[in-house]
Amino acid sequence: MARYLTRDRIAVLAAFVAPLALAAVLVPFRASFPNTDAALALLVVVVAANGYRLAGYLAAVSVAVWFDFFLTQPYEGFTITRRTDIETTVLLLVIGVAVTEIAVWGRCQRVTASRRAGYLDGINSAARAVAAGSSASVLTEQVTSQLTQLLSLRTCGFQYGVAGIGRPARLHHDGSVTVGHRALDVGAESFPAGTDIELLVEGGGIFQGRFLMTSAPGWRATQEQRLLAVALADQVGAALATSHPVDQS
Repeated sequence: MARYLTRDRIAVLAAFVAPLALAAVLVPFRASFPNTDAALALLVVVVAANGYRLAGYLAAVSVAVWFDFFLTQPYEGFTITRRTDIETTVLLLVIGVAVTEIAVWGRCQRVTASRRAGYLDGINSAARAVAAGSSASVLTEQVTSQLTQLLSLRTCGFQYGVAGIGRPARLHHDGSVTVGHRALDVGAESFPAGTDIELLVEGGGIFQGRFLMTSAPGWRATQEQRLLAVALADQVGAALATSHPVDQS
């Protein structure tokens, strides 16, 4: 986390300083090329923000400000007299914001794709364990670890033949979560730290037990994450349905 904070701070600082430095470099040549060429060069800085919204917005504003200050007449002032320069400055700001939003969207898509690939790896890993004939206890431990990471849990454990004890919240097989008879919007409501949530496990139509999960502070889980948790639990249920009693100890 500290690494990401440091990287974001560097990106924000660069978003302010880089346009200033580039505009200053262009000052000796400002009379020898059109302002539109200088504007295009400055836009590179916005692209370099690489999907950080705050850095991209700051870069867009900084580019427009220093383009006005250094590269439009009268120079070294924030007054623009020519209509084309006004239009170019406004376009710099608008395009900078648009480029930032496109970059942010692309970055989110990459993160989502990477996360989903991780989800599929988790299911495939559990399926391979079942296909390889791994004992139910080994698979249960594996899925317990996967659920802890997937749902960012404080703790998670499997309990054989247990359901409802302690009256915890319940994660259902359709991905919904209830406390008693009250449905919760898990995507919007954050759970108090230490809230217990159970996920019942069945195999071959027979109740096997539950995963008892304890939420971390501010716990939330997307529908996609909850359904994946159910799919992992189903793998355990299938293994338990065909396991020998010794595997359930």
